[in-house]
Formats: sequence, C-alpha cells, structure tokens
Amino acid sequence: MASPRVRKIADRIKVIVAEMLERRIKDPRLGFVTITDVRLTGDGQQATIFYTVLDGDLASTAAALESAKGVLRSECAKQLGMRIVPTLTFHHDALPETARALEDVLAKAKALDEEVAAARAAASYAADADPYKKPREAADEDELATEDDEDA
Repeated sequence: MASPRVRKIADRIKVIVAEMLERRIKDPRLGFVTITDVRLTGDGQQATIFYTVLDGDLASTAAALESAKGVLRSECAKQLGMRIVPTLTFHHDALPETARALEDVLAKAKALDEEVAAARAAASYAADADPYKKPREAADEDELATEDDEDA
C-alpha cells in the first residue's frame, strides 16, 4: 500500500469488519475472531483480511466468514461511501503460531545458555589462570643489567 489514502481505507475496512463480526454476525460457527490486518490493492479493488481465531474450529470459522462476506461487503459500501467497493478475501493469519514457535526456540536457547554458564562457573583453568606473558618490570631489567656487567 503505497498511498496514505489506501492505508486509511484499509484501516477503516478493518474497523468496520471487526465491529460487524462483534455486533451483527451471529453465526454459531464463528469462533472468537480477531482481525489482525487488512491489505488493500493500490487500485482499491481487492481487500485481503487477515484474522486469527482464539477459540473454536478454524475450518468452521473460515466457512462462517465466507458466508458472511456479502453482508460485510455491503456494510463496507455503506460506511465507506466509495464508488467501487473492494472484494473481501479472508486469510488465516499464521503469525501468532509462528511467534509462539519462535518463542519456544528462544526459550530453549536461553536454557542451553544457562547450562553453559553454570558449567563455566564450575570450570577451572587447564594451565595458569593468565596464560599471557607479562612485560618485564623495571626491577627485572636492573637485575639483568647487573648480570651483564658482571659477565663483562
């Protein structure tokens, strides 16, 4: 959606459809539906409505939305007042399931990181604690200089 006008129409369609599903559509097959996003084509001909279902069967909710599509479109036509009303297409939004799976993977990674941190806390060095060479101090250089003088 490139233009702000198209975005405003998509947002308005989202509000209209959500209010209609909440107040006027009384289909028993309809679960607890949340409209997550509406994408409208640039010419305003087609609107894709993304939804999630909290409780209820996904297939029956999809069938209920398909049967209510005409009522929803006519209500959009009334409230939008546009010459051309977009056709509505409903798609199940898989984002919550994907986010849940991603959260599970992140929780598993965090648990593994905690195990590594616990193992690191109990570990000891294989050699010296500080394996790097230190620069010589001034006292060491004086001793070396006196040894060189004695040899000469």
